[in-house]
Amino acid sequence: MAMASASPGRPFSHLFLCSVLIFLSAGSSARSSYDPRQPYRTGYHFQPPKNWMNGALVYKGIYHLFYQWNPNGSVWGNIVWAHSTSADLVNWIPHKPAIYPTQQSDINGCWSGSATILRDGDPAILYTGIDPENKQVQNLATPKNLSDPYLVEWVKSPNNPVMAPTRQNRINASSFRDPTTAWRGRDGLYRAIIGSKRDRLGLAILFKSVDFVHWVEAREPLHSVPGNGMWECPDFYPVRKRGSRGVDTSTVGPRVKHVLKLSLDETRHDTYTIGRYDTWSDRYVPDKGSVESDAGFRYDYGKFYASKTFYDSLKRRRVLWGWINESSSTADDIKKGWSGIQAVPRSVWLDKSGKQLIQWPIAEIESLRTGHVESSSKLLKPGSLLPISNITATQADVEVSFRVRQLEKAEELDPRWSSPQLICSRNGASPQGGLGPFGLLVLASDDLEEYTAVFFRVFKARSKYVVLMCSDQSRSSLDKENDKTTYGAFLDVDPRHEELSLRSLIDHSIVESFGGKGKVCITSRVYPTKAVGGKAKVYAFNNGEQSVEVSKLSAWSMERAQINLFKP
Repeated sequence: MAMASASPGRPFSHLFLCSVLIFLSAGSSARSSYDPRQPYRTGYHFQPPKNWMNGALVYKGIYHLFYQWNPNGSVWGNIVWAHSTSADLVNWIPHKPAIYPTQQSDINGCWSGSATILRDGDPAILYTGIDPENKQVQNLATPKNLSDPYLVEWVKSPNNPVMAPTRQNRINASSFRDPTTAWRGRDGLYRAIIGSKRDRLGLAILFKSVDFVHWVEAREPLHSVPGNGMWECPDFYPVRKRGSRGVDTSTVGPRVKHVLKLSLDETRHDTYTIGRYDTWSDRYVPDKGSVESDAGFRYDYGKFYASKTFYDSLKRRRVLWGWINESSSTADDIKKGWSGIQAVPRSVWLDKSGKQLIQWPIAEIESLRTGHVESSSKLLKPGSLLPISNITATQADVEVSFRVRQLEKAEELDPRWSSPQLICSRNGASPQGGLGPFGLLVLASDDLEEYTAVFFRVFKARSKYVVLMCSDQSRSSLDKENDKTTYGAFLDVDPRHEELSLRSLIDHSIVESFGGKGKVCITSRVYPTKAVGGKAKVYAFNNGEQSVEVSKLSAWSMERAQINLFKP
């Protein structure tokens, strides 16, 4: 890896010197999926071959991904459940849609839902359908042939809808959707929650069933919060208090805590709390001090929504999938012929503090790494740029750790600055700070007219230091029509005793970044006009007044995954 420093003391901003069709060609390069006609198509993030893109499960050793898909266009509408399978959660084979409108209870669309492995080991799917009156109702589907490990054909229950809004239960028929994976209680009954609202009271409505076909609403919701608005795509699952191994969704007891994740329709953020599940009252109680809004913990502080987890019984882990939508205009989406991508699957577990979750790309993604370059003990002086060479910059995996030996130049954090995203937006990567910004410039052009910056800044707040992680998209593209929102979050790391680690997965139009070994995740969707193909560069940088040390840096090109290459 070649590395060189820019003129010390000069900010880099002035350094101008310097979710079933065949799409990809089987004969193209394994290393890069760059196509000048489609520069923003990803190489290892799951996406359908075209058009607009619910649940996942593992059955007989095969992973199944069911995802929302519009087979008729690249904007939302005409939704069916598309279906792909995989042996490793990286390479995927397409199948025909598993669920599509055929019954009165789903004639106007088959929306999100979840898969459950029943007590006998058979899979079942609960999903939201839209009936002829445009009411949201819940439906059941099961495999036609259980001996088929690919579960290609699914049969809908003649009892559909199995859950429906009524005047008696005061459920709003337009706000009743997205059933979770079910779990079994101490009494042997299945339980599932549905996202809903009453005025702006967010609701996780609880239903129970003895046979997974006949469902009865519980007297009280599992949980509710005033002022949240509609709760979409709820997810409820246990995590171990210690260790990173996952547990089955029905697990309860003193060794686990529970996570309630909500997709807030009003803000399009996936938020979560950690707490206790009272199995006797069927109520969820968040831990004391929990912030139950988008100002609390999020899975991801960038482009990431409508996520779902599933328990991977093969690897004994909890796996998270999330949807990354576009930052381009609808007109551009139509022109591209596709929109929407799945984030790289992430393993999820409880941090040792017990206060938040850790997320990390599944280990299998590392099978795509090639052409390893590394460096260590490099000093980044103020204004330094260090090129990371000999990798495919548009399709890469970069890990870097920074060591801050002196903290004297850390700026005071104004107590009025409560929003990390606002701090990142005001300061960005270009203005010189005290301690930072320092981090990575990815998808950067030679002249640095374009780049996406993922970086840290360190502030002093009373008797402690506060670390801010940002993803600055303000200069990610020369196209003025794109959304270039800058994202940010506070990172619970003490720079006096810990290194600041950053991992970024770069995939043409995706930058998925993990700070503090997975404590903060920020996904950006960017569309550079100059930094495409072989013209893109990656740099480590420091634009602060204080030098920082790159204690370790590893980078790889990423091979293209085989995603929906072959028609079944």
